[in-house]
Amino acid sequence: MRRDLRRLALSAILAVVALDAHAALPRAVGRAFLDAGIPLNHVSIVVQDTAKTRPLFAYDANRSRSPASVMKLVTTFAALELLGPEYRWKTEAYVAGPLVDGELHGDLILKGYGDPKITVEQWQSLIADLRAKGLSAVDGDLALDRSLFALPPYDPGAFDHEPLKPYNVGPDALLVNFKSLRLTLVPDASGTGVTVNADPPLDVVTLGAPPPVSNDDCAGASAPATPSIDDHGDRAAITFTGTYPLSCGERDWWLAMLDHRHYVRAMFATYFRAAGGRFDGSVTERRVPAGTTPFAVLESPPLADIVRDVNKLSNNVMARQIFLTLATARDTPPATPAKAVNVVKRWLAARKLAMPGLVLENGSGLSRHERNSAIGLNRLLVAADASDVREEFERSLAVAAIDGTVERRFRGDAVAGQALLKTGSLEGVRAVAGYVLDPAGRRFTVVAIVNDANARRAVPALDYLVQWVYRNGATWDPALQRR
Repeated sequence: MRRDLRRLALSAILAVVALDAHAALPRAVGRAFLDAGIPLNHVSIVVQDTAKTRPLFAYDANRSRSPASVMKLVTTFAALELLGPEYRWKTEAYVAGPLVDGELHGDLILKGYGDPKITVEQWQSLIADLRAKGLSAVDGDLALDRSLFALPPYDPGAFDHEPLKPYNVGPDALLVNFKSLRLTLVPDASGTGVTVNADPPLDVVTLGAPPPVSNDDCAGASAPATPSIDDHGDRAAITFTGTYPLSCGERDWWLAMLDHRHYVRAMFATYFRAAGGRFDGSVTERRVPAGTTPFAVLESPPLADIVRDVNKLSNNVMARQIFLTLATARDTPPATPAKAVNVVKRWLAARKLAMPGLVLENGSGLSRHERNSAIGLNRLLVAADASDVREEFERSLAVAAIDGTVERRFRGDAVAGQALLKTGSLEGVRAVAGYVLDPAGRRFTVVAIVNDANARRAVPALDYLVQWVYRNGATWDPALQRR
């Protein structure tokens, strides 16, 4: 008992010492992390009035830490400056053979340039363009030119043993619909069964029998039936085990299956046939001959729109696509992760943006190797706020209590709608970075990174920091420690 009391007393003393040793950190902010069970030596924080040249306060700011998805701020700001807000990707279609009365006697070649967001709707528009230009049948194969990216072998399960999760989809020069599928279970009106739908409906993905329904409590011990996936790369089968409680209502699962090229072939077969075309071929790899004119071209939305999805929704594969595109814009193809790293580092050097402890791997933050410092991220935020792409960059950030990854945070608080934030979350990591606009219109940067086994407990403390800056940033006096 005495030993335990001594330990508690020592912990309290160390906590006070830690706060006193970093007197610039507001005690209330430090206390919020300590109350959450997060040791302060596992936290880095920087806050700065953007109208000033020095931070309002900085705590362990130079330490290199895992920033999780906050790393996307580096990738998206670099892209806006190096590529420009109006930059658009293209996807080209070529006919490799004679087109006679609408029938292509040869292969249809698709060449990808790394478009991060070819949605089903955009894919359908490409198909519609092919049909409008007179293509009604393809007698050969679908050939893919994915040579713009030269990527090392990728294991989608290597990061967290979740290979079917869409956030683990790897990049590709011809990425279509995030290589994902939405599986929906819908109880029928009679209450006697459930319907299973796959969207998009791919001919190489088979659905097993729907699970039987039950009257169990959805939140009870009997969990709803979950899909089991048998994925062979070129085809996949989905089956169900267990029962599905009617009280669960409609439920969605997002799954990533098939390899990239067979997914593209399945998407082409589905939507080309739906548009009245004929295609029964397989998929091959083939480069477009030099000097060939495209038969049809699909253009992406502008980069300014793309980065909003990346930062607001924290889309990993889109960030990786942009990261690799940076290599093609400032280096000779094919793009590689190493070339992209060099391009970003040269851009930072040219901008004189020092980032102590920066380690880049894929530009998305979904990595156990990527590192950054709070002071480096703060410098980036200050630079972005004074840049020509300030509007596009800041519009890409999630608005507190309004949208994106912070839609459900800060609700009912005065800072709602007044903070523009990028969040980061990995096992053992929680982070937030962005801007806070106080009631007088002053703009503050806020960067906080927590690396701790219990980092998930830090979210209330991170939110408190944002709220504290909104209320106290303009009046806080570090010498007096009034707050």
